[in-house]
Amino acid sequence: MAYAGKLGFQMDLKASADKFYGSIRDNTTLFPKIFPDKFKSIQVLEGDGWSVGTVRFWTYALDNITESQGNLIDLVAKEKIEAADEANKSATFSIFEGDLSNFYKNIIVKLYVTPKSEGSSVNWCMDFEKVSKEVPDPNLYQDFVINIFKDLDAYLCMP
Repeated sequence: MAYAGKLGFQMDLKASADKFYGSIRDNTTLFPKIFPDKFKSIQVLEGDGWSVGTVRFWTYALDNITESQGNLIDLVAKEKIEAADEANKSATFSIFEGDLSNFYKNIIVKLYVTPKSEGSSVNWCMDFEKVSKEVPDPNLYQDFVINIFKDLDAYLCMP
């Protein structure tokens, strides 16, 4: 029996679509630099870091996952870029192996950045299949992405 679900959000941004999508495209180097407390490293294992077929290994920390002393626990994930469309500023990623694999069989993340008259809009969607019905939806990860996108937008709009 499959325990599939979907999470997603839409967020208005002050940054232009080109700037925001560019920062997502360059997240391998940019995220550990501007969010060192959240992203320990993002390593390219296969490919050039952004094109279809690229595989990356993420070491990251979620705000609410700590050890008994209150220190953040490093989590890991492998991600493959399944689709990337520069013209339409969209990308699709599959997340496999790592900590999420203990709870979810399949995770597909889709991202769309749309220009607006002022700024842009980002749509983010996660399709997932749980390993059992007892596993909660990955709301913690959605909240993590929302906060990263808010902080990234603020960073991109700094003078």
